[in-house]
Amino acid sequence: MSTKKIIIDCDPGYDDAVALLLAAGDPSIEVLAITTVAGNQTIGKVTRNALRIAKLTGMDNVTVAMGASRPLLRGEVVVAANIHGESGLDGTTLPEAEFRVDPRPAAQVIVDTVMREPEKTVTLVPIGPLTNIALAARLEPKIVERVKEIVLMGGGCHIGNIRPMAEFNIENDPEAAHIVFEEKWPITMVGLDLTYQALATAEVKARAAQIGTPVGQFLSDVLEQFSKTYKRSKGFDEPPVHDPCAVAYVIDPTVMRTRKAAIHVEYRGEYTSGMTVVDLRKAAPPECHTQVALELDRDRFWTLVLEATERLAQQYKK
Repeated sequence: MSTKKIIIDCDPGYDDAVALLLAAGDPSIEVLAITTVAGNQTIGKVTRNALRIAKLTGMDNVTVAMGASRPLLRGEVVVAANIHGESGLDGTTLPEAEFRVDPRPAAQVIVDTVMREPEKTVTLVPIGPLTNIALAARLEPKIVERVKEIVLMGGGCHIGNIRPMAEFNIENDPEAAHIVFEEKWPITMVGLDLTYQALATAEVKARAAQIGTPVGQFLSDVLEQFSKTYKRSKGFDEPPVHDPCAVAYVIDPTVMRTRKAAIHVEYRGEYTSGMTVVDLRKAAPPECHTQVALELDRDRFWTLVLEATERLAQQYKK
């Protein structure tokens, strides 16, 4: 079976951690690089988390590159410590890892990787603010034609979570998001309309707790801590685990229903900055390069996550 080559651009983060577990444990995925961007926490903290997760999941040899520490045009990044804690992964246990990253900035690693691999074989999976992706597209415009597709977690058709109509990743750097969405590469937006269906229910958490071993325990801790902070911060009884939904789509696009639609990012509005404007009024034109995920097969999604974690757990039994 041929593998699907991906670059994960992330800001770990509880749900980013689950996305990395899923990518590491699914045999159909080959992670070419992990790039980091400030978002859920500052760039140093999320990069440290990425390195430690890579060590836990056996991705020690995957290139890890540190990216943007702030948005393209706006001030300092506004982190989500109320959800992810001061470390980005409060309440979890990870192995220590040397802070050793590629000397190139993340945008350069993205460009170099896409240009090195055969055309239309690399999928970009951004699950944080889109700063690094925008920088890469400006650094080397040829990558727009070379990537297979972009599958991103961000945005929403009808709802936001930071502003009434703005989701965190897009709102964090709307100018970067505008650049990314206006380029003509194929984009699948896995936004809040979809990810609010990926709830870590009591049943899911119980199944995670049964896996045992360090990697299984880490998943269990992530889901438990995420549940506590989401309940305290937003009142959710069961937290939506956003980011692994994007990886799940790469693994098996039939795990969710998508619809082609024109998508544009508002970055100038006083009340709407960060809004993803999705036109669902009519059928998208033939040249439309964007689509939005709308409906999730919850059982299949969580089966993918838990089976990937179980595969990773086997390394501790050898």
